Amino acid sequence: MSGGTIKVLLAEDQSMVREALAALLGLEDDIEVVAQVARGDEVLAAARAHDVDVALLDIEMPGATGIEAATQLHRELPRLKLVVLTTFGRPGYLRSAMEAGADAFLVKDAPAAQLAQAVRKVLAGERVIDPTLAAAALAEGANPLTDREREVLRAAADGSTNAELAVDLHLSQGTVRNYLSTAIQKLAVRNRAEAVRTAREKGWL
Repeated sequence: MSGGTIKVLLAEDQSMVREALAALLGLEDDIEVVAQVARGDEVLAAARAHDVDVALLDIEMPGATGIEAATQLHRELPRLKLVVLTTFGRPGYLRSAMEAGADAFLVKDAPAAQLAQAVRKVLAGERVIDPTLAAAALAEGANPLTDREREVLRAAADGSTNAELAVDLHLSQGTVRNYLSTAIQKLAVRNRAEAVRTAREKGWL
């Protein structure tokens, strides 16, 4: 912070939402949005260039997700406080955000005053989690998919064949088939398309 002002980076791909959040936060006497980006892969450079105190990260962004950006920031700039925002109250997102080093996890349509207060709290060393999302995450339980199963499911989302997936992921077709079969069984669905949809709905991909 400089002169008591909290310097904030706002990462959100929808320009209207980003500008509205920036304007609302800008009304706070102790908060200044010093950088805005629309892509997840632009977050680290912007955070470094503007020496920000807190990064507000939307989950759904091109280039890299907010979770991936949080992971990178937590590794490269460990003192930076991370607030992850989501439009979708998917329980798996909360777990992923916390594992990525997030200090707060809130729904994007939370009141501006609540968001500003979260910024202040994380800077003071507190953790802030939307209570509804926290309850849903506890009820949902842990992600049953392994990292490899998630990787194969993500790659299969575009309809690629097992042969294409094997080439892309440098695996044998049999191994790809086994990963997909196991994921389908764990998610209690009938096919890979349902597996992808279910895993996404729960925030597990």
